[in-house]
Amino acid sequence: MTTLVIAEHDNASLKGSTANTVTAAIACGGDVHVLVAGHGCGAAAAAAAQLSGVAKVLVADAVYLGDGLAENVAAQVLAIASGYSHILAPATAYGKNIAPRVAALLDVAQVSEITKVISADTFERPIYAGNAIATVQSVDAVKVITVRTTGFDAAPVGGSAAQETITAVADAGISQFISREVAKSDRPELTAAKIIVSGGRGLGSAENFKILDPLADKLGAALGASRAAVDAGYVPNDWQVGQTGKIVAPSLYIAVGISGAIQHLAGMKDSKVIVAINKDPEAPIFSVADYGIVGDLFDIVPQLVAELG
Repeated sequence: MTTLVIAEHDNASLKGSTANTVTAAIACGGDVHVLVAGHGCGAAAAAAAQLSGVAKVLVADAVYLGDGLAENVAAQVLAIASGYSHILAPATAYGKNIAPRVAALLDVAQVSEITKVISADTFERPIYAGNAIATVQSVDAVKVITVRTTGFDAAPVGGSAAQETITAVADAGISQFISREVAKSDRPELTAAKIIVSGGRGLGSAENFKILDPLADKLGAALGASRAAVDAGYVPNDWQVGQTGKIVAPSLYIAVGISGAIQHLAGMKDSKVIVAINKDPEAPIFSVADYGIVGDLFDIVPQLVAELG
């Protein structure tokens, strides 16, 4: 029994989600191989080889694999799929774009967003926006799985896996990369941040949202937001935390002016420590908070910043 992990990377470096997925793969049992499909991706492959628990890194290098087009990466996975009992990808935009194509081409049922491996064929995954946990058993010969990375610790560095260059599949020719706009920020990336300060509709405007900047600066935190704040145009879409945004599990999550709709709670309730600031003592966010402050956020947040100073 051998498990294949589809690495998420930007050719120059490995994304943190891959390390979490490797941990899930190790729990499935057997050897773990990592596929790095890209162009000029030697650095990413070297990083994958250093992850503890990885037995082998397979490198497929071609110009048309460099942009991570799902059709081409899925075809590359399919070309080597016969040697694997499990094929895992992170439940990120990247993995969710590739894994369903692989499952369809293999004619198997995908198991999505697992948070625990019970055995080689049985897994736990959240349903109903995280309000219930389903135990799912797969009887397919090849199990195609996406991994909710917040459910697994990242595999540590310390391995020295062998690297093997494999033949790249031909360009599928059915999709074309046009352009990419990458948001740039001096703050930590939201899904990898240890501390997150999130704001909600209670902030009232984009201008008021800036009250969170000093707090985030003091804590070295990433900034996030509820869907209500994003829909209102206060902040960009890539700040959204929740079922339809980014799933996070930082060491500290500070929710400011967020009522705690079920969709938002699904995206952050696995945080280690949750602090909620809201003027409504009945706000649902307090049901998951470790610490709650009832009051006007425009008074409380500056006081917190002053105390931290």
